[in-house]
Formats: sequence, structure tokens, C-alpha cells
Amino acid sequence: MSLAKEFRAFLMRGNLVDLAVAFVIGVAFGALVTAFVTDLITPLIAAIFGKHDFSKLSFTINGSRFLYGDFLNASITFVSIAAAVFFFVVRPYNHLMARRTTEPPADETVRQCPECLSDIPKAARRCAFCTVEVAAA
Repeated sequence: MSLAKEFRAFLMRGNLVDLAVAFVIGVAFGALVTAFVTDLITPLIAAIFGKHDFSKLSFTINGSRFLYGDFLNASITFVSIAAAVFFFVVRPYNHLMARRTTEPPADETVRQCPECLSDIPKAARRCAFCTVEVAAA
């Protein structure tokens, strides 16, 4: 196989395409939540606490200035993104998986062989797989 064909096969693998789509959607989602925090959450907090722009918040110790406002903005953005991903992606996904993985009701006409753990009819006195005698059910 030529290098070009190998590279094309690599690019067309499903998991690589899925990862690229997830990355693009993730970046767009991050930008959306950042805008949400900057335009709505921060002014809401500012209305409560009286400070509109957190990025300028700082304190000084021995002549060294510590700018903690940007960190505060980034922390609010991170918590908002984490909450949005949890409530809009993780919880619905877990709910769907829980519904999907429910096991069907057990078949009441069979039981397990105590020796080989194969399913055998309840009325059987000998396992069809390992030929061990089993007690009546």
C-alpha cells in the first residue's frame, strides 16, 4: 500500500473523524460558555457585589502586585463549562445508557449447571454439555 493510500485510510478512520468533530464542537461550546459567563454571569455577580470587571482585581504584598481577577473569571468560566457539560451531556448520556443496558427478564425455564455453568432446562437430570448429573429442580 502506498504512503498516500495509507495516510488517506488513517484520516478516514471513524474514530479520527469523530475526534475532530468533537474537538471543533468543544471549542465552539467553550466559546459559547465563555461569552455566556462574560456577558451574563459576570454582570449578574457585579450587580450583587458591585464590581463589574473582575479582570482588574488585584492585591499587593511587599510591592508585588497579584492580579487575581483574570483567574476568578477563568474559574467561573471553567465551573460553568463543567456544569453545562455535566447537565447537558453526561447526565442525558448516563440516562440513555441506563435504559439501554437493562437486562431482559431471566428465562424461568432454564437453570445453570453447577459444574460448567451452562444453561440447561429445569427438568433436566443431566447436563447436555458436560454430562454431569444434576439434582432435580
